[in-house]
Amino acid sequence: MIHIVGAGLAGSEAAWQLASRGHDVRLTEMRPRWATPAHTTDRAAEMVCSNSFKSDDPDSATGILKAEMRRMDSLILRCAETTRVPAGNSLAVDREAFSQSVTEALKSHPRIQWEEAQIVAPEAGVPTILATGPLTADPLADWLAQHTGTTRLHFYDAIAPIVERQSIDMGIAWMAARYDKGGADFINCPLDKAQYERFLDALLSAERVPLHEVDTPYFEACLPIEVMADRGRETLRHGPMKPMGLDDPRTGRWPHAVVQLRQDTLAGELFNLVGFQTRLKWGAQKEVFRLIPGLENAEFARFGSIHRNTYVQAPAVLDATLAVKSIPDLWIAGQLSGVEGYLESAAGGLAAAFATDRAVRGLAPMPFPPDTMLGSLLHYLAHASSVDFGPTNAMLGLLPPLPEGLLDLRTLKRAGGTRAVKSAKGRAHRERALHSLEQHLILAGGLP
Repeated sequence: MIHIVGAGLAGSEAAWQLASRGHDVRLTEMRPRWATPAHTTDRAAEMVCSNSFKSDDPDSATGILKAEMRRMDSLILRCAETTRVPAGNSLAVDREAFSQSVTEALKSHPRIQWEEAQIVAPEAGVPTILATGPLTADPLADWLAQHTGTTRLHFYDAIAPIVERQSIDMGIAWMAARYDKGGADFINCPLDKAQYERFLDALLSAERVPLHEVDTPYFEACLPIEVMADRGRETLRHGPMKPMGLDDPRTGRWPHAVVQLRQDTLAGELFNLVGFQTRLKWGAQKEVFRLIPGLENAEFARFGSIHRNTYVQAPAVLDATLAVKSIPDLWIAGQLSGVEGYLESAAGGLAAAFATDRAVRGLAPMPFPPDTMLGSLLHYLAHASSVDFGPTNAMLGLLPPLPEGLLDLRTLKRAGGTRAVKSAKGRAHRERALHSLEQHLILAGGLP
């Protein structure tokens, strides 16, 4: 029996992968009896902060990672595809339907035993994957820190608000995707310069939820909207409120700034404010976000919030297979391992299952090649600097450089500019990654 602690994205993927390989799995989830500051259900793979698995561009980092995970029969991506909602060039889901789909798959599998309990320490001698996520309960987190000889690391993460579709004024807002990529899937609320300045003044002066741990940093890829605004009055216009590629049908031009909303449910009755994660107090959110044209009468189905996330100092704790160096038969997957993002967390669960399966069968560890997107993530966790280690998303910059002379960059730039060069590099990375993964799976004995 293999024990998996935590039925989030990583734990769910790991349980499915191991059960599919013929292993008996005990999957332990502490919710709903022991709640977290962010979760609201007792279901598996609950998506808290967003409903997006990021870009579907096949030549992007997330596109490559998705292709690798599909090759290895990812349950998370399969359920995501069946519950997806319109989101331009991204994979977004109805989070309730998605979570329900994953839960049903796990609970109906004959080799998965689901239990509700809080685990304070893994059982000695039992192969165990800790996939308890960034909201790991204190007793287990304290045990882990003590037995790995490291301190617990933290960062603050924030959640964006969700509004009811019928409360959005579509006489002002309009449906479109940036540069018309992927269909007219987003609701766009335009702001002129005066409206933007008014919104910014209100945002900067609004009351914020106090932080209990003032020395804990934010995760840079998911900053609260007001923290971004603190960095300069133009920051939002070049971030989540950038107007580029969005022609206002009333003027035929790009607005001064835009707020985009993405569909959150299959029925289309709820939309979330893209990139508007926040630590404003709930009353302040109503006042400030209703200053956005089209949201003057917005009804909030959920307000934004902030919570503290925990992760381990991966370079000191983990090897490139996610095995804990100092504790036999223990692996860590998901955000607790130091990756950030839903897709990356699920990929970590898949990798931990791959490693645990080999260990249980008495086979030598076999890290994923670093020129695959998954392998590059795990290589970063194992080999990054311990001094300034921080969580990371999938990025092309984590992959080894392409061979010299593989691409004629000068000709590409003359023909299509910087975008053509970027696309060609991404395509070359994808082709190399998938070829390398295929060779890796052949050497490992393939998939069931």
